[in-house]
Order: sequence, then C-alpha cells, then structure tokens
Amino acid sequence: MNNQLDICAIFERSRLSAFQMLVLGQCFLCMAVDGFDIQAMAYAAPSLIAQWGIPIANLGPVFSISMLGMLIGSLALGAIADRVGRRPVLVSASLTMAVLMYLTAQTTTVDGLLALRFFTGIAMGAIVPNAATLVTEYAPGHNRVMLLTLVSSGLVVGGLVGGALAAALIPQYGWQVVFYLGAFAPLCVGVIMLFALPESLQWCVLRERQLDRVRAILTRIEPGLRINEQTRLLIAEPRRKGLSLAHLFADGRLPGTLLLWLINFMNMLCIYFLASWTPVLMSGAGHTPSQAVLAGTSMWLGGLAGGWLLGWFVDRHGFGAVLVPTFIVSAVAIVLFSHHYNSINLAYLTIAVAGFGILGGQAALNAMTSTFYPTALRATGTGWTLGLGRLGGICGPFVGATLLHLQWSTSELLVAAAIPASIAAIGIIGFWRLNRTTALPMPN
Repeated sequence: MNNQLDICAIFERSRLSAFQMLVLGQCFLCMAVDGFDIQAMAYAAPSLIAQWGIPIANLGPVFSISMLGMLIGSLALGAIADRVGRRPVLVSASLTMAVLMYLTAQTTTVDGLLALRFFTGIAMGAIVPNAATLVTEYAPGHNRVMLLTLVSSGLVVGGLVGGALAAALIPQYGWQVVFYLGAFAPLCVGVIMLFALPESLQWCVLRERQLDRVRAILTRIEPGLRINEQTRLLIAEPRRKGLSLAHLFADGRLPGTLLLWLINFMNMLCIYFLASWTPVLMSGAGHTPSQAVLAGTSMWLGGLAGGWLLGWFVDRHGFGAVLVPTFIVSAVAIVLFSHHYNSINLAYLTIAVAGFGILGGQAALNAMTSTFYPTALRATGTGWTLGLGRLGGICGPFVGATLLHLQWSTSELLVAAAIPASIAAIGIIGFWRLNRTTALPMPN
C-alpha cells in the first residue's frame, strides 16, 4: 500500500457522505443565526423607538457600529482561525453572540446598544469566513461551489425567518423578544458545534494535529479506504509558517486579491445601499408601509433564489461565465426599478431580479474567494475579502444619506445604486480573465 495519502484527493473524488452533510448542516445553521442577528436591530428598531421615545436618527450609529464590528471580526478572527483552527473560533463566536444578544435585550440606553452591537458585530464577523472555509474544505469537489452557495444562503434564510418571527412576536412581547431569540439560537448552535463539529482536516494535516482523528474521519467519508497509522497524510500545498497579510499578495495572488476586494466592496455597497433605503424611498413614493416593507423583502427573496440556483450553474459553467451576466442583469434591473418604482408590481419584480444577482451573487462570490486561496491562507483571505466587503456595507447607507442631503430624486438615487453593481461586474471580468491566463485556481 502507498504510505502517502493526499487528503484533498479524497474530497475531490468523494460523494456527499452523511458525515459531510452533518458538517455542512452545522455551517448552514451558523450562517442562518448570523443572518438573523445581522437584521435583529432593524426588526427591533420601530418598537424600540416608540417605547423609548427617541428620534429615528439616534439609532443611525447603532446600525453602522455593528457593521464596523463585523469588519473588525472578519479581518482579525479569520487570521486567528488559520492559527488556532476553524472550530474553536466558530464555537466561541456563537456562544459570545448568545451572551451579547441576551445583554442587548436588557439594555435601556442608546450608549448600551452602541457598545453591545459593536462587540456582537465582532463575533458575527467571524462566522461567515470560517463557516465558508469549512464548507470549502469538506464539500466534494464536483459540487463544492453549489454546496457553498447553498450554505451561504443561510444568511438570507435567517433574515427572512427572523423577520417573520419578529413580525409575529414583537406586538405581543415587545422589541426585546428579537434579542432573546437572537441569544437562544446561537446558544443552541454553539452547543451543537461544541460536541459535533470537527476541525478542518486540511488544517489538522498542515499543523500536524489530531492525525488519528483525521484518519478516522477519512474512513467515514470514504468507506473502505485503506489507511493505518503508518500512512503519511499530506495535502498538495506547501507548508507555511509565520503567515501574515503579505502572503495574500505572494505567489502571483496580488491582482486576484485586489480584484476580490474591489468586487466584494462594490457588491456589498450596492446591497446595503438598497437594503437601507428601498423601504424609505418606496414609502416616500406614496406606497403603503406594508408595500414598502414587501419591496425590501422582495430583494431578499430574490437573493434566496439566486443563492440556491447560481451555485448549480457555477459548478457546471464556472464563476466568470455565470457571474458576469448575472451582475450585468442586476445592474439593468436596478435601472428599471428606478424608472418603475411608482408601479408596485413592477417594483417588486425588478428589485427581486436585482436581489437575485447581488444577494445570490454574494454567496457565489464567497465561494469564489474561498476556492482562490490555499488551505493555509483560506480563512485569512476570506476574512479580509469579506472585511473589505463589510466596509462597502458601511459606506452604502452613508452614500444614500449623502445623496438625499444633496436632494437627489428617488430615480437618481436608484440609478446610482446600479453603478457599484456594474463595477463589480467589470471586476469579475478582470478576475475571470486573470485566472484563464494564469495557473491560479478558478473552476472551469
């Protein structure tokens, strides 16, 4: 028997086993909890404002500071996970979120909200890059991108389910129920992961940790695999020590890293621009409050459909061939939305198509980022890329506020939202061409 075994080859040829489904399911739950907690403040805000009797503007910094915390969490905790492992960071982040969300339900001041949402944001920022990394490292090669986009759609599912629960429960129990739910969910998920979530096998081999457990898990993924204690485990990547941010730009990764940062920054700017201002603009256009909320919900429903479908197409046709036309269509849909927002049915349709591309496309962008970097850099690279994306998310609401202050019309504001989507499409074209002419990884 060959005494060497490349564990990456096991995943490339494997079928989706029950054990892998267990890992991916836990990552989906992580994403769903994160999606709910990201939206929690928006769900609670109307009831909280009425109860506290404060101006709406007072909550503006509360919305932004959680995004700042997520930016810091994505950047810092992604790098920490590459050193200590994905599992401890995910478990710690989930349990920390549970405590902070419970404390948020007890707070009685805006300053308390600011502090708690900032630290909650740091914990939330650790979830997506590390869950995406685990999915990348456990999913079979033949449908990895589809599975990663399906798991990433947990963010949208969490937001939608959380919104439905909040709408049903807040009238009876008050705004605090949102944060009690937001504490209970990550507590349950954190406890489940504590007992059931394995560490990344690639990370264990790189760090030479838990090798006996790695061998045992490999036999669960591929029953009948001939492996024993003398089998030397390896991955087809160089071992690296002393990893730093500079490694994201080494070995020909500089242009790819910069393009990924640009694409994610622009797409999240577009997402949070529309998510923040669509209900307000629709209400200002004379639609009822429920219609304005449904317009925003349409974007998230479109994003859910996009997250589920785009991964399937990417696995078969590649990132560039799928994402370039997707983002172009999204930009066109936003422009059409800017011309037809007065017609509620056309508004629902066009904003849903836009959400299909920019929200569903973000799940595919997460997969594109995660597959671009080698194992030793994957959480760091994904964390930094998502962190720069969060920076775009912070800028989105401020851009809208600035344009409103300059007295731009609703139509002009919505046309402006198409610009970052168009820039993201151009960035994807550049990334696609780069990876077609180099040895850097890009499926198909």
